[in-house]
Amino acid sequence: MNEAGMSNRPIGEIERLSLAAREALTDSMVERLAVTGSNALELLDRLNDEQTSAAVHALIDRLTELHKVGALGTLFDLVVLLHAACNASTDNIVERLFTFFEQMINTVGNEAMGQLAENTREALDVAASKSARIPAKGGFLATLSLLSKPEAQQSLMFLLSFGENLRQRTAGR
Repeated sequence: MNEAGMSNRPIGEIERLSLAAREALTDSMVERLAVTGSNALELLDRLNDEQTSAAVHALIDRLTELHKVGALGTLFDLVVLLHAACNASTDNIVERLFTFFEQMINTVGNEAMGQLAENTREALDVAASKSARIPAKGGFLATLSLLSKPEAQQSLMFLLSFGENLRQRTAGR
C-alpha cells in the first residue's frame, strides 16, 4: 500500500498494458492511426464551414422527413433501380431503344396517321356537339326507338365489327 492507502497494483497493470500496446504497435499501424486521425480532423474542420454545416443539417432534416413518411425505402429502391438501368444500358440496348423510338416516330408521324388522328378528332367534336344539342329522353321505349333508326343500327354494326376485328388481331399475336 502507498501513502494514500491505495494499492500500487492497478498502476502496475496499466503500465504493463501500456507497454504491451507500445510493443504491439508496428510502424504501419502507427501510420494508419495517424492518417485516420488526420482524416477525422480534416472532416471536423470541413464541418465547421458554415455552408457545409448548413448543407449537412438540411440533409439530415430531409432524411428525417423521408423516414417519417416512409419514403426512405422508396428512395433507395429508386437508386437501386437507376443503378441497375445504368448497368444494363449497353451500347446494344441503347441502339435498340433508339431504333424502336425512330420506328415509333416514323409510324405515328406519317401523313396517313396524322389524317386519321385529325378525322377522329373532328368526328368526336361533331358527335359531342350534336349529342349535346339533343336532349336525352331516357327509358326503355326511347332506347328501342333509337335502335330502330338505320343510322344507329349502322353505327352499332360498325362498332361491333371494329371490336371483333380488333379482338381477332390482338388474339392472333
